[in-house]
This record gives sequence, C-alpha cells and structure tokens, in this order.
Amino acid sequence: MKKINVLLALFVLMSLVGCGVQRSQAYYDYKSKIIGTELDGSYTIRAFGRARNAVDAYQQARKQAVYDVVFNGVQSDNSMISPLKPLLLEPNAKEQYADYFNKFFADNGTFEKYCSMKERRWFSSNYSRTDAQSMAQVTVCVDVAKLRERLKSDGIIDNKSLNLVK
Repeated sequence: MKKINVLLALFVLMSLVGCGVQRSQAYYDYKSKIIGTELDGSYTIRAFGRARNAVDAYQQARKQAVYDVVFNGVQSDNSMISPLKPLLLEPNAKEQYADYFNKFFADNGTFEKYCSMKERRWFSSNYSRTDAQSMAQVTVCVDVAKLRERLKSDGIIDNKSLNLVK
C-alpha cells in the first residue's frame, strides 16, 4: 500500500510538472546589441526580427539592425565596446525623409548593401515560433562607414550632423 501511494504521488507530481506554462521568446521585446567592431568601420550586431514566417523574420532582423544604426543607436553589453550613436540625430528625420527610407528599407531594398551575414557562426542564429508569429535572432555585420557615406551623398546627413556623431 505504501508503494502505491508513493507511485501515485510521483505520478501526480510528474503530471503537474509537465503542465507548466511554456513561454516562447517570440513574445518578448529584445533590443539590438553590439557584439564587436571591425577596423573597417563595420559593427557586428545581434538583432531580432518578428514576422509571420522564418524567412521574413530573418529579413526583418537584418532590417532592424540597419534601422537601429540609423535611427536609434545600438548599445553594448561589453564595457570595452562603446555604444553606437544614431546616424540621424534630427528628431523627425524618419517622417521628414519617409519616401527615401520607405524605398531604402523595402524588401530587397538598398539596406541589404550595408548588412551582411559574414560574421555568422554555427548556431549563432536562434529561431522560435508560436501560432501567431516567428522570432529570429541573428548576427549581422553592418558597414556603418559606408552607410554614413551613402546617407551623406544622398543628402540625408549634412556635414554638421556628421561632426556631432563622430
């Protein structure tokens, strides 16, 4: 009788542990982080993207990395790497240059010239999925120097704001 009670208690305990709430990282909001810097003016950034499927989530993560460099700036967890300030310091730059940036960040748009997956390592990307959305975490190399030059040549950044960023 004692064995049956112990087995029954063990069975109930295992059943309750199996019914625990499973939380997906797809519901959390993560910020892009700098992982490293290169001497050529590029930054290795850990970025996150959300979409309906995996392909779009990976594309969105790459867009988010470039978007954060241009508009938000990117922080670093490493004290040896200084944070990256946004390239555009104007408060309403996104609205002011909306036509330019809508084309720039379009699917297969110009932003792809300035981000690559060349720093990608095995198992450096994570992917999770729920019924409603997919979330991808990727390592992207963003060429900030070339991106800054492109925005300067297109008239988005003027010399005055370039001096503030440097």
